[in-house]
Amino acid sequence: MGRRESLNEIQNDLGDCQRCPLNRTRNRIVFGEGAVHARLVFVGEGPGFEEDRQGRPFVGAAGNLLNRIIEAMHLTRDVVYICNIVKCRPPNNRNPQPDEIAKCLPFLVRQLRAIKPAYICALGKVAAQTLLNSEAPISRLRGSFYDYHGIAVMPTYHPAYLLRNPDKKRDVWQDMQQIMKRMGLG
Repeated sequence: MGRRESLNEIQNDLGDCQRCPLNRTRNRIVFGEGAVHARLVFVGEGPGFEEDRQGRPFVGAAGNLLNRIIEAMHLTRDVVYICNIVKCRPPNNRNPQPDEIAKCLPFLVRQLRAIKPAYICALGKVAAQTLLNSEAPISRLRGSFYDYHGIAVMPTYHPAYLLRNPDKKRDVWQDMQQIMKRMGLG
């Protein structure tokens, strides 16, 4: 077994990525941030407008809601890790295309290998379907744990979806409670 790759090495390898067409419309690459050995990683689909502007994941309205979810779990952003399936903003916040995901996914896989989390919370359809290699709708995937290379994955609705559908917040809280129970959080 070789030495474990660091997040800095992975980010340096990503560089000023030109691997897919998303580089033409982005302002900044949004690599991810948080604890380098977090027990819990939140994975979204891709950066939005504010994330692209700041170069940080989940800093817009959906990010504010994610912050509140993290705090309700008795955690803080600095003890979890937050990233996305793709590192560049898709135009008009559309879902990432399969070819864009294919170019970016190896970097996420490397990030997860470097962090070695015990748990992943897949935020939304794109993250859940990509990590679980599934075409099932998020409404069917959420609420149960799945295995991703020995890591327990809990799919749930994306915070941006919750902003448009606040009646689904209860479902997400139930999902977070399952994660908290597994993590031994009160």
